[in-house]
Amino acid sequence: MSQPILLLNCGSSSIKYQLLQTDTEEPSAVGIVQRIGQPGSTLEHEVGSEEFRLEQDFSDHTAAVAAVVKMFEAHGPSLEGVIAVGHRTVHGGSTFQESVRIDDGVIAALNELSDLAPLHNPPAIAGIEAAMRVLPDVPHVAIFDTAFFSTLPAAAYTYALDRDVMTEHGIRKYGFHGTSHQYVSQQAAVFLDRPLEELKTIVCHLGNGASISAVDGGVAVDTSMGLTPLAGLVMGTRSGDVDPGLHKFLGSKGMALAEIDTLLNKKSGMAGLCGYTDMRDVAAQIAEGNKDAELALDVYVHRLVSYIGSYIAVLGGVDALCFTAGVGENASHVRRPVIERLKGMGFELDVDANEQRSKEPREISTADSKVRVLVIPTNEELAMARETLKVINP
Repeated sequence: MSQPILLLNCGSSSIKYQLLQTDTEEPSAVGIVQRIGQPGSTLEHEVGSEEFRLEQDFSDHTAAVAAVVKMFEAHGPSLEGVIAVGHRTVHGGSTFQESVRIDDGVIAALNELSDLAPLHNPPAIAGIEAAMRVLPDVPHVAIFDTAFFSTLPAAAYTYALDRDVMTEHGIRKYGFHGTSHQYVSQQAAVFLDRPLEELKTIVCHLGNGASISAVDGGVAVDTSMGLTPLAGLVMGTRSGDVDPGLHKFLGSKGMALAEIDTLLNKKSGMAGLCGYTDMRDVAAQIAEGNKDAELALDVYVHRLVSYIGSYIAVLGGVDALCFTAGVGENASHVRRPVIERLKGMGFELDVDANEQRSKEPREISTADSKVRVLVIPTNEELAMARETLKVINP
């Protein structure tokens, strides 16, 4: 008899969830809540071939989790047999290097780390607390995004700051979306039928939050996010890389530190450039002649191409470039200009393959391409379930 695990993956504006059967590693129910805290929130719940949809604005993640539980109650499956709940948790700082069973002390430590991940740790904590109220008699496990990147070499994770300051405050590059980067890099080896230890892979996790990693033989050697999930690529509402002097400059113009932080985390990125965070909306605006949307996409692509080029140098070459997550898996209009701008480095795009939609791993490069370009749907929930079992059954 299977023992299901409930998995909650709380992003900055979404919750993905699964009820996964441990014997088959297959979900008996999956769902997603989108646009949390924004107009037009939706909840989609799938049980087998049946699909249920709720259109309702959710003000925060607590309200969204409550709606998810009601969806299970109304349409099944029952949550009574759940043996554990696994929670995606973004920032473990120096405190958490591996997955842990959650107790009051863990929650307190996560709250202390929220300054490092202001868009993610608070929603994760809200999800944890809401789920623990609904399922108080089963273990809850935190799986950390930062764990996969604990292998980064010192040259990659060390900032050029005063050593005493870095030591005192635990300042270093931590990296995020680690569960996804690890899973996708492993699946690339499976898809290509090559030993993981031989592959040099670049993984582009592109969603509302976005990051890129360089993985050598299954081991992460660099990644774009840093001390916090603010660094690196252009994201939905986050700026990604900016001049470190920006804080002082804006402060001299009268902006408080908290205002600057809100600007960079919640009012920048695609939202700041063109007013839209969903790439489908951006594409529609470009089609209508919106120049701000056109520039926003150009900035997004330019930053991504720049990172890909630098990671090819870090790896000393690359065998596979992988796109994953909501934008990476679905936005052909984002992938196309990226690969076109890499043509001089041996990348060749199969235009027709790029336009195809599928939930299965697929190749979108031509037979002549020197680098294999793959679209690999991420499965953070499966990776989370395996980690949850390791913690509750040591």
